[in-house]
Amino acid sequence: MDANHWALILGGSSGLGLATAKKLASQGYHIIIVHRDRRSNMDEIETSFNEIRAFGNQFRALNADALNAEKRSVIISDIEHQLPEGHKIKILVHSVAKGTLKPMYSENKPTLTDTDFRITFDAMALSLYDWTKALVESGLFASDTRIISFTSEGNTKALPNYSAVSVAKVALEALTRSIALEFAPIGIKANCIQAGITMTKSLSMIPGYEQIKENALKRNPNNRLTTPEDVANAVYLLTTEEAKWITGTVIKVDGGESLI
Repeated sequence: MDANHWALILGGSSGLGLATAKKLASQGYHIIIVHRDRRSNMDEIETSFNEIRAFGNQFRALNADALNAEKRSVIISDIEHQLPEGHKIKILVHSVAKGTLKPMYSENKPTLTDTDFRITFDAMALSLYDWTKALVESGLFASDTRIISFTSEGNTKALPNYSAVSVAKVALEALTRSIALEFAPIGIKANCIQAGITMTKSLSMIPGYEQIKENALKRNPNNRLTTPEDVANAVYLLTTEEAKWITGTVIKVDGGESLI
C-alpha cells in the first residue's frame, strides 16, 4: 500500500470500528478515529488506541460529535492542516451506532416518535453522505477511495424494538448504492458489510439481546457468533487492489448465519 494513505473511521473507539482500525493499522495505514465518548471511559479506550499506535503508523483520535455539521467542518479543516503534504484519505469507514431502540407499540413503555426516527436516520444513514460530500469538497480523498459502512439483518427482517434502526439501515444501503454510482467518476467505491450478530456494546443495548445472541448461535452453521475481527478482515479485503471492481453492493460477513 501507499505510505501516504490514511483511513478515517467514524465511530472507532469500540466494536467493529475499533477492530477495523487495528486491522488497517496492521496493514500500514495511518489512522484517524472520530469518536464520541465520556471521560470516564477514556482510560479503557486509550488502552485500545495504544494498541493501534504500537504498529508505528501515524495516529490521530478526535473525541468530537461527528454528527454535528459545525464540528464536522472543524474536524475536516483540522485534518486538512494536519495531514502531511501529499497524504490522502484512502478509506472512509462509517461505524456510527446511534439509534433509538423503542417499540412501535406497547401498553406500558414509551414508543417511537417521528423525532426518534429522524435522529436515528440522520446518525446511522445520512451522515455517511454528509461526510462523503464534505471530504470530496475538501479534496482529501485519494484517487481510488473505498467507502465502507455497516448494515445488519434488520434491513430485511423485522425485529422487536429495532424499527428505527431498520429504517436507517435500509437508507444506508440505498445511499451507498447512490454514492457508488454518482461518485464513480472521481474513483470512489462504496460498499456495505452486513455483519452477523456480533457481541459488541451496541448489541448489548438492544432489549432482549441475549435471545438474539442465542438464536444466532442456533442458526449459524459454524456454531459461533461473528467477531469484530471477522468484519475487520472483510473491510480490509475491500480496500485491496484486487477488490477495486466491487462497488455499490452489500456483502454478508456472517459465517452463513443468514442462510437459515
